[in-house]
Amino acid sequence: MTAGHAAAAGARGAGGASRTGSGEARPLLNRRLAEFGTTIFAEMSALATRTGAINLGQGFPDTDGPEEVREAAVRALRDGRGNQYPPGPGVPELRAAVAAHQLRFHGLTYDPDTEVLVTAGATEAIAASLLGLVEPGDEVIALEPYYDSYAASIAMAGGTRVPVTLRPTTEGPGTGRTYRLDLDELRDAVTDRTRLILLNTPHNPTGTVLRRDELAAIAELCVERDLLAVTDEVYEHLVYEGEHLPLAGFPGMRERTVTISSSGKTFSFTGWKVGWVTAAPPLVTAVRSAKQYLTFVSAGPFQYAVAEALALPDAYYTGLRDDLRAKRDLLAHGLGQAGFGVFSAPGTYFITTDIRPLGATDGTAFCLALPERCGVVAVPTQVFYDHAAEGAPYVRFAFCKRREVLEEAVKRLRDAPPA
Repeated sequence: MTAGHAAAAGARGAGGASRTGSGEARPLLNRRLAEFGTTIFAEMSALATRTGAINLGQGFPDTDGPEEVREAAVRALRDGRGNQYPPGPGVPELRAAVAAHQLRFHGLTYDPDTEVLVTAGATEAIAASLLGLVEPGDEVIALEPYYDSYAASIAMAGGTRVPVTLRPTTEGPGTGRTYRLDLDELRDAVTDRTRLILLNTPHNPTGTVLRRDELAAIAELCVERDLLAVTDEVYEHLVYEGEHLPLAGFPGMRERTVTISSSGKTFSFTGWKVGWVTAAPPLVTAVRSAKQYLTFVSAGPFQYAVAEALALPDAYYTGLRDDLRAKRDLLAHGLGQAGFGVFSAPGTYFITTDIRPLGATDGTAFCLALPERCGVVAVPTQVFYDHAAEGAPYVRFAFCKRREVLEEAVKRLRDAPPA
């Protein structure tokens, strides 16, 4: 049971039930969401606040993004752009900018009027995609470990999640280790009830970037079995080794893929919650049908600012990547010195570590104790698994922080008493 699951169980045990007409107790929480409680990110961030620890658990930067982008938001506010409801699909300027971005970086052409939808961040885009495309009883394959909203969104849609586990490789010491997808296991997971594959690359929490051959095999499988794909690509510009390749660019996938991204990770304004979907018109229509009853619209002035951000020169994107690569290397080196087994992280904000060299085996217990031991917060990877034992000895650290913060965290981890 994860920390979130335990919180949910505790809530039910503390009066979280009502009485039916027959006098029988009935849980207040919808049964589809009964296994979910407070997210691990909220729990660990609250722990960081309570203990004064350095928060390397939740993946948000501790500095704002480009000043010109922030000023664009201020200008939109002052000019009265977006202060009232923006158009349901998103402001035209942002939809055009998203389409231009997809062409500029990925060679994918989308019509901004019919094939782009603006959402309240990528999390809403994922939820709306699943609510709009999945019927009760449909199976949804997701790569495990997975971002926690995936499981909740599948449940809300009435689908059945089918995890396919990314497993650590054994080759190479330290940062030579990574995670790989077993394509045979993926093929075997597809049944006549499978509706879609929910894909995340670059992958949170492992930092893995799927290779061209892996994506090509996934595309072939989708075409062969007539599956849809929903791809979470929010870390598309945070790739340090290898390359990011959208699944929609592979043969046969343009008409069956919902591609999701957002501004938060790329421009370091995570609180603005501006995301988007690009897909063929029937898929966008399906997603919009659900999305309009979630937030309807959001982030009006910020949409104009993000439109300007997407047009920033290549130097911005390469500078962001190079800065985060250096921070990744700093933290990875420090974690290794502190005794962790450190996995390579070719993409994202995150480094996965193995705590067994430190004499620990339970990631949740380790992370709950870590703030008191040394004043650092991390996230236990096992909460991102259906099969929690698979992730029990692994812990995730975020490196999207100021250099001096990472240096202090490394010092504290090196000086920490034994687990």
